[in-house]
Amino acid sequence: MIIMNTQSIAKERTAYKTAGTEDSVGENNKKNKRWLKNLSEALYMELREHKSSFIVYFTLRLLVIVMMVLQLMNRNYENVFLCVLTLMLLVIPSLVQVTFKVELPTVLEIIILIFIFAAEILGEISEFYLLFPFWDTVLHTINGFLAAAIGFSLVDLLNRSKKAVFSLSPLFMAIVAFCFSMTIGVIWEFFEFGMDQIAGFDMQKDTVIHTIRSVNLDPAGRNVPYVIDGITSTAVNGAELGIGGYLDIGLIDTMQDLIVNFIGASIFSVIGFFFVKNRGRGKVAKRFIPRRKSEDRDFLKIVMEEKETEEGAEAETAEEKKNADNREETGEQ
Repeated sequence: MIIMNTQSIAKERTAYKTAGTEDSVGENNKKNKRWLKNLSEALYMELREHKSSFIVYFTLRLLVIVMMVLQLMNRNYENVFLCVLTLMLLVIPSLVQVTFKVELPTVLEIIILIFIFAAEILGEISEFYLLFPFWDTVLHTINGFLAAAIGFSLVDLLNRSKKAVFSLSPLFMAIVAFCFSMTIGVIWEFFEFGMDQIAGFDMQKDTVIHTIRSVNLDPAGRNVPYVIDGITSTAVNGAELGIGGYLDIGLIDTMQDLIVNFIGASIFSVIGFFFVKNRGRGKVAKRFIPRRKSEDRDFLKIVMEEKETEEGAEAETAEEKKNADNREETGEQ
């Protein structure tokens, strides 16, 4: 009898814990859905804030959707994935602004949107990387410039923070921006190399050259570069490649990317240096340096406050209705 009572108590406790866990999970799911809904509304408000950037966003999004439909019709599912990825990336600028409460200058936001479209849709799907040899170089130069702007803004926001007191010199901020940009560039080259080696892609594009220098070809086996120039053809396993020269496997492409990234990072670092030195009076830098959002532009906070007000009004109305019903029942009795 005691054993049966103990088992029944244990079952009741287990059922109680299970019910409590389910209630907790259900409440968390409701909170997550409510937060996602608030975030989507805040994103919509953010997108509509600046007319020029919204027009660019809407136009590019429409072009990506058209491209995705065409790729679906051609059953090119890899390009369909790139289109979906591009649609997600186009939302990133607005998502960053809403989540981290920073304001991206309109010029910077438009350049980021066009950069994403140029890299994914034009570069990969429309094969602009092959049609225009300078396409990759231009994008890497812009990437170095934008990454330096982002790195500079991170330090600038920290430097102006009311919670932490910093007084960083213009030279230090410029160096940090430059190093941040170069780090991003190096990490991207790591990514390209990894995708080529692991997934079998060709992100590190090869270059046709006509001269090679290698100590491995030195007849004496010494550490002396042996030069072969005037190369007009290359054969592999007895088969002529027909490329009109020797094939460099990705090294020149990687170094060119890093060099133009260096140029872009250097240009903005100089701009940022004079921006801080002149106490924020640079017109060019202001178009590329994000700043902290003002309270009246914190759309996520605004949406959450509006929802809380609506929920409070609904609860108050429900309470008044309940009281009225209670009074009617009391009167009837």
